Amino acid sequence: MTNAEAVTVTNKQIIFPDYVTGFPKESDLKITTTTIDLRLPEGSTSVLVKNLYLSCDPYMRICMGKPDPLSSSLVPPYKTGVPIIGLGVSKVIDSGHPDYKKGDLLWGLVGWEEYSVITLTTYSHFKIEHTDVPLSYYTGLLGMPGMTAYAGFYEVCSPKKGETVFVSAASGAVGQLVGQFAKLMGCYVVGSAGSKEKTKFGFDDAFNYKEEKDFSAALKRYFPEGIDIYFENVGGKMLDAVLINMKLHGRVAVCGMISQYNLVDPEGVHNLPTILYKRIQLQGFGVCDFYDKYPKFLDFVLPYIREGKITYVEDIAEGFESGPSALLGLFEGKNVGKQLFVVARE
Repeated sequence: MTNAEAVTVTNKQIIFPDYVTGFPKESDLKITTTTIDLRLPEGSTSVLVKNLYLSCDPYMRICMGKPDPLSSSLVPPYKTGVPIIGLGVSKVIDSGHPDYKKGDLLWGLVGWEEYSVITLTTYSHFKIEHTDVPLSYYTGLLGMPGMTAYAGFYEVCSPKKGETVFVSAASGAVGQLVGQFAKLMGCYVVGSAGSKEKTKFGFDDAFNYKEEKDFSAALKRYFPEGIDIYFENVGGKMLDAVLINMKLHGRVAVCGMISQYNLVDPEGVHNLPTILYKRIQLQGFGVCDFYDKYPKFLDFVLPYIREGKITYVEDIAEGFESGPSALLGLFEGKNVGKQLFVVARE
């Protein structure tokens, strides 16, 4: 695009003013408006995109915390005074990169704004080749959450037909898929979630954890002979209860611990000796370690989607201004399914 053709437009942004302690509030995110040229400088190798769908994910709460040099994290803290970074589905407006041209669709890391200039690095972005499925799926089922479910269940847990599987946060972007993958394997699957509405995801059974006074007793009810695989999304008291209900040589894939992210003092886990006594494999993992398997994942999951054997529930908020409330709703359990918001339909 030449300078003569350049157009300057307004660009709404969701800015991160300062680091957060405890539960975040909508005032912790500010909506502002700036401008952007819809062309890249001569010689640039970046890509200018229009953001269509932006993803709300639990890990983003970790990024809101003040940087602690003594702790490590899979994701870096946000920088203050600039748009927060998240995953999104975008359309290329201008490109100086040989792999992308105007009109291409991609998913990956972008700023929470209407338009972003992105610098491509290994596995930071993926071109969208399959458009016979909803584009919004690339924030969830066909994006990072889908890859997380696939890697955590198949690569970390090494499931076998007939095994017993428990999934916490079973109605979330990742949990609902883990349950369906387990069913496809011929496993017995139980999920937990925060309401009866949220427990309808085709599992063999499910329970509302808010109605259970004793998590261990609840798990014993659903798994009288124990749990082979636990897909961990919440941490805290649920993890404690699961450990004493695991079978010998059980496997735990630690994907997230959303119950702990807003606590100033995280809860302790008291049943850790069980890991030794029952020879339990407890493994944390990050999806970034498995992105080389993304083509294999697509080959696996796309036929199931097209055949209607995998379904995906989305919680879609409309409009850019809905972003802050959509994100914070995750930490209050307001979402049913994968939370995202629409910036533009095309």
